[in-house]
Amino acid sequence: MLGICRSLAIAAILTSTASLAFAETSSMPYSEGGYVPDFLKIVRQNNASGEPFRIEGTCKSACTLFLGIRNVCVERDARLMFHAGHDIKENRTGPDTRASRAMLDRYNDGLRSYLLEGHHMDTEEFHTLSGSELIDRFGYRECATH
Repeated sequence: MLGICRSLAIAAILTSTASLAFAETSSMPYSEGGYVPDFLKIVRQNNASGEPFRIEGTCKSACTLFLGIRNVCVERDARLMFHAGHDIKENRTGPDTRASRAMLDRYNDGLRSYLLEGHHMDTEEFHTLSGSELIDRFGYRECATH
């Protein structure tokens, strides 16, 4: 009887751990992007807690700030969509806006250089990279399968 109880307790722990493995993901409501300061708050919170964060599915605009989470992973079939940030107060778009700098500062050196050299942060037109490209070309960590 003790062995059965112990096995059930271990199974319960493993089940609860698996469901908590990723406290948050880039899925809704984050996937469509939004106000950069709101996303920076999430990045700071996750970096402070050390909680794992999964980028999955489509991740547009400010959602790409999640690449700045220390314990982030990217699914191979994810689609990240980058563009220049828009400063509401200054009513301008481009790589030198506060919004763009906030995004670029959260990307690793290789991705940042690629986006700037390719002029992908000059306009509000989306430039899409797959999770596989981010993993293989830019060195982001791949998520383990569910």
